[in-house]
Amino acid sequence: MSTEAGIRPPGTTPPEERGTGRTLAAADARAGLALISPTVVIVLAMVVVPIVWTVLLAFQRLRLLNLRSSGLFGEFTLSNFDNVFTAPTFWSALATTLTYSVLGTAGAIGLGLVAALALRRPFRGRGLVRAVMLLPYVAPIVAATFSWSTMLNPQFGVVNHWGTRLLGWDEPIAFLSQRSSDISLFGLTIGVPTALLTVIAFEAWRSFPFAFLFLTARLQAVPATLEEAATVDGATLTQRFRYVVLPQLLPTIAVLAVLRFIWTFNSFDDIYLLTGGGAGTEVVAVSVFSALTARGDIGGAAAQALVLAAILAALIGLYLWRLAPREERS
Repeated sequence: MSTEAGIRPPGTTPPEERGTGRTLAAADARAGLALISPTVVIVLAMVVVPIVWTVLLAFQRLRLLNLRSSGLFGEFTLSNFDNVFTAPTFWSALATTLTYSVLGTAGAIGLGLVAALALRRPFRGRGLVRAVMLLPYVAPIVAATFSWSTMLNPQFGVVNHWGTRLLGWDEPIAFLSQRSSDISLFGLTIGVPTALLTVIAFEAWRSFPFAFLFLTARLQAVPATLEEAATVDGATLTQRFRYVVLPQLLPTIAVLAVLRFIWTFNSFDDIYLLTGGGAGTEVVAVSVFSALTARGDIGGAAAQALVLAAILAALIGLYLWRLAPREERS
């Protein structure tokens, strides 16, 4: 009788409403596909296709001369990777890349931390000083490298002028073209990689504003009551930084270290514009570029790029496996 009176049992839906629901769900699905399709196309065209093509090129003996005549699926071989792993220049370039990445990342984060702490307290003109701090990061890389090359020039550079006039240097130093220089320390003569340290200093100087922004934002979120309580308890400035401020900054520093290491590990433009990869500063990215342009070895360049990506992925995976869970727990 309840059905005849127009009252439906609980949990039942009329057939016409069921069809309407399915139609609306299908329309929503089509609308969602239409919205994400431009993004999918862009990702496929800009990310997936180049990666797949690089993998295919790495397993083929291809050069610029026979690129047009070769097909997409040619004769696959492992000779490119064999040449990469047996070449002593690749291992020296990899060691230079690791040194450059680790020291450049540490220098950038260290300078950013010092700048963030120095500008933490309010004073007149602090906003202007913070804006000036961003100039190395936002300046065009060509202009920045040209300025450094001019300042460090051994003939007319201002750095060598001050060094020979004020600091007592015996002769000008070719910072960007001298592979190493000897320094006497406590009666010992130590060889210092001059050009490599110079490009590391440039990387730290250019990248520290990025760390400065992140650390400044994190410092502003640190509760002031923690430091006030530590001051009341008699903690010194060094103790407040070590036991109160630094633990608050460690997660941010860890994220910055990962990001800066990835970008520095793949860095190419600054080293190429400063030294061209000479004087012991050839990193793997410069080696890939040289193999592609100077020798025309497309397969060898693709193989080096894949090896570089695999090494970087292994290092990032090691970080995510061992260090990231510990930071989340802390």
